[in-house]
Amino acid sequence: PVSLWLPLALGLAAVATVAAGQSPLQRRVVRDVLEYFHGRSNVHFLFKEREVDGVIEREDSSGTFVQLRLGLAQTGCRKRAPQRHCRVLESRRKPTCLACYKFDTGDVPKVLDKYHNCGPSHHLAAKEIRQRDEAECRAVEEAGKGGDSLYLPGMFAFSRGLPA
Repeated sequence: PVSLWLPLALGLAAVATVAAGQSPLQRRVVRDVLEYFHGRSNVHFLFKEREVDGVIEREDSSGTFVQLRLGLAQTGCRKRAPQRHCRVLESRRKPTCLACYKFDTGDVPKVLDKYHNCGPSHHLAAKEIRQRDEAECRAVEEAGKGGDSLYLPGMFAFSRGLPA
């Protein structure tokens, strides 16, 4: 039962705190990252969005690329028993998530590829992690562009029927 209304509660919390100057795709990325973050086994409390920054949204013939950093703040509500009004705990964890998404050009855009990395702010600032994040986001941005793209495991699946 909780699993049915948790995404709705998370979505409403995200929309209520942000929405102002964001595009529909940016709001969708924020909702998706919150859902991903709360789905992690080591996360026991609900988190609310603190800030969204570093937003990049670029369109090309293959679709729309969205990149953003989402700052989160821990609340006093446990994720298994969310309540309507969860107070942010100022002295608690404030992780940051980097999210890169590529959407196709359809009327209801589908996710072609995505990458997220969530951790403490100082963790994401480490040079090695920053370089990996940049490389992953470049790969996401290239999704759906032409036939000269890279083969990634799982892109194609072939099966062979058993002889009759």
